[in-house]
Amino acid sequence: MEETQLVMPTDTKRVRGPEASQSPLLFWSRPAKALPSHGPRADGRQRDQVDVRPVFVRCGLVSQAKGSAYIEAGNTKVLCCVYGPRETERRDETDMKSGRLTTDMRFAPFSCPERGSWIQGSQDKDFSLMLQESLQPAVCLHKYPRSQIEVNVMVLENSGSILAHAVTCASMALADAGIEMYDLVLGCSLRQDGGSFVVDPTYPEENSCRSGSGEKQGRLTVAFLPSLNQVSGLQSDGEMAEETLTAGIRTCIEGCYKVYPVIQQALIKAVRRAAPPPAES
Repeated sequence: MEETQLVMPTDTKRVRGPEASQSPLLFWSRPAKALPSHGPRADGRQRDQVDVRPVFVRCGLVSQAKGSAYIEAGNTKVLCCVYGPRETERRDETDMKSGRLTTDMRFAPFSCPERGSWIQGSQDKDFSLMLQESLQPAVCLHKYPRSQIEVNVMVLENSGSILAHAVTCASMALADAGIEMYDLVLGCSLRQDGGSFVVDPTYPEENSCRSGSGEKQGRLTVAFLPSLNQVSGLQSDGEMAEETLTAGIRTCIEGCYKVYPVIQQALIKAVRRAAPPPAES
């Protein structure tokens, strides 16, 4: 009597993994390690100096938006789109006299070491509010009554100092959209750790664990209007003495001035690209 071998049917609904795969433990996020507080930084920049990362900026990349900008500082990548001014849905006395600026800042799920969600969380809402508070003093909202200007920021990769670069990118997008402004808004971040500080910190430097705490432990982000020499936004966390905080603000302002020429050249190139060709005589 012949034996028959039963063959299991193929499960067409199951997604088969690749033949050469790796353990998920390889990509498991490990706790942040304490970075050395002396000597050069991991990317070669110096401590206790206004040493910002090289910045690449470009305007007018999204054709569907009124204005757009892209900024890349190290591995930090941010894209911003501006829509409007358009007629606002809500019509109250405030909207009748001046316009309204709305901001929405979100992180792509793949932007951070820990994968996030498309749904806006508490961190995204906090960043959106801080972004709005930094940009609103620079926009001439009284020129746009009964109108709304929407600023949408998407973080493609977060490698540190994300709020500062989001402020700079959103300011460029507003200028690219032709929105009347008093001045550009530039951002710069600083991390204070004891007696030393790092400007434009990376993601590991922002989340490094230190043993002990004191009055010189914290992070600082400044939004600055370079032509008017005014601070439009300030966000800090941690414990820093008044003298340390004042020195940190001055250092961040100096960092904004270092980025200012790059932003100016990017806007000039965008205007030249958008300008019509000269008429032939």
